[in-house]
Amino acid sequence: MKPLVSIITPMYNSEDFISESICSVQNQTYTNWELWLIDDCSSDKTISLVNQFIKDDSRIHLLQNKINSGAAISRNKGIEASKGAYIAFLDADDFWLPNKIVQQVAILNSGKADVCFSSYEQINEAGNPLHIKVEALSILSYKKLLKSNYVGNLTGMYNASVLGKITSPNLRKRQDWLIWLKAIETSGKPAIGIPETLAMYRVRENSMSANKFNLVKHNYWVYKKGLGYSTLQSLFKMIVFLKEHFFVKSKQNKALN
Repeated sequence: MKPLVSIITPMYNSEDFISESICSVQNQTYTNWELWLIDDCSSDKTISLVNQFIKDDSRIHLLQNKINSGAAISRNKGIEASKGAYIAFLDADDFWLPNKIVQQVAILNSGKADVCFSSYEQINEAGNPLHIKVEALSILSYKKLLKSNYVGNLTGMYNASVLGKITSPNLRKRQDWLIWLKAIETSGKPAIGIPETLAMYRVRENSMSANKFNLVKHNYWVYKKGLGYSTLQSLFKMIVFLKEHFFVKSKQNKALN
């Protein structure tokens, strides 16, 4: 029996993209999965669209927050409800390529790592390619990940049967980084990166990746609140982060023809 893979997708007013996201899961060559969609009080047609998928596919499940709670609480709710041996994440405006799950399950089944992730490419809001590939590091240690977030959350998967269900603190942003830090720390093994593009990340006008000031601010809170460092330690870590992000991590972004 192939291990069950649980996919966690928080949603909020996602009617423009959620159908493409769900279809990309249904189109996976690996079929033993469950998809947990957690709606954070959407006011558009997100729920009605999701219900159409649920009617035809018993692997898809919907949870609804009673009050708007943010991505961290929504994601954690999905993690707690999940039943899979492996847990992966897909935001409502992104999508996967068909062989993503099967390649990652092969790595986790091998026992060489308890965490794996892949390269991904960027698209704009309309779905047009930005001709940028963010290349995954082949090996990612806790020490390296602490310097900057090298895991695209839409590409990550961890072995919950070994590590347990890893949730994140209730930070407004960057809580995914803390999940991967905790996963690799708990594992004691480096994560393995897949060089092939297995997912597409949508860069939106209000996204943090498009706003460098917010990126720096929220990363500071990862060190300060998420990891419990002192103010001085957090500031020092931010200096390391800025060096890593702008002088080292930038090399990940490969322009495509």
